[in-house]
Amino acid sequence: MTASTAIDTRLNASAAGIKITQVSTADYEWKRERAITNGLHTYETSDMTVVKIETDAGITGYGVGRPRPGEKEFRAQFLSTLIGKDPTMTEAIWSSLWSPKMSGRRGYETRALSSIDIALWDIKAKLAGLPLYKLLGGYRKEIPIYIAGGYYSTGKGHKELQGEMASYVALGAKAVKMKVGAVPIKDDIARIKAVREVIGPDIALLLDANCAYRAYEAIQFAKRAEEYEPFWFEEAVQPDDYDGFAKIAAQTTIPLATGENEYTKHGFRDLIETKAIAILNPDVRYMGGVTEFMKVAAMAQANGLDIAPHGDQQAHLHLLAAIPNARLLEFYPPEVNAMAVDIYLHAPRVNANGTVTVPDVPGAGLDPNDKALAPYRIG
Repeated sequence: MTASTAIDTRLNASAAGIKITQVSTADYEWKRERAITNGLHTYETSDMTVVKIETDAGITGYGVGRPRPGEKEFRAQFLSTLIGKDPTMTEAIWSSLWSPKMSGRRGYETRALSSIDIALWDIKAKLAGLPLYKLLGGYRKEIPIYIAGGYYSTGKGHKELQGEMASYVALGAKAVKMKVGAVPIKDDIARIKAVREVIGPDIALLLDANCAYRAYEAIQFAKRAEEYEPFWFEEAVQPDDYDGFAKIAAQTTIPLATGENEYTKHGFRDLIETKAIAILNPDVRYMGGVTEFMKVAAMAQANGLDIAPHGDQQAHLHLLAAIPNARLLEFYPPEVNAMAVDIYLHAPRVNANGTVTVPDVPGAGLDPNDKALAPYRIG
């Protein structure tokens, strides 16, 4: 098929009304080389679900989620309702699937919806012949990243932690993140001091507690950590402790970040209203897909807040390239997720200036690398 023929096919499909003809999923899981621990949890494996939605125009959309019990069942139920529908009607489909009385308001039901919504937007962009970031408005082609590491693991002392963080800086990263909250505060402060010593004063250092603290503990920690000029303090307390966030924000100069466990525009509205959070961390795979992510980004912009999403770097590339208030893209190195840069066909690498370049191909850039993923398929 020539380029002009492909364009004609897309235009004809749009005029005639494109329809969903087939839906399917594939689940994958792979072991980490070494178990990693954050403030509360230990992870021995990585996993993902690829959602595939096919159309009568020959255009296939891909979404991503997780193969977790609950999410899998909701996803199967939701997908079964899509055959024959117009995939470009994303608002209508989202509204039909988000039914608080029948399915629930947040959690696995919204995660399942998210993976489907992402695939629908992939179809829309491919139908238009545009990279998703351009379809959504288009703001930039390069996104500054931070490399997410600094987990606790067996045998990792200060020297090993310093070596890890130094290696990320050597890759070009201008920002790095480390975990806190799993050891006494004095021990974490010593870890932070060790990292700052090796990365120097000009690299942004992000701290992530993964909800490990209560508010009074987070305040104690923040007061001692301020000396090392953290760029942000992420998930200091449990996600529903809005009052706790407000108390912490009143007691520290470190900007607070959170949102990876928040859902839909309604949850982010309430989070924004605390006036405690400087940087929002929505995860498009969890909080409602592209449809909701863009609404939350606009809400954040109207309130003078930045967006730095949580999780899968590929799922967020085009979204951050579409908005003016994108701050940083979370980027997982092979040390954290061995498959991170091999999952997708169009995965970018870190540029020398600490950015990644958005792949200029039609769609959301989520076409899976089936060959690389095949050995890890579990369903």
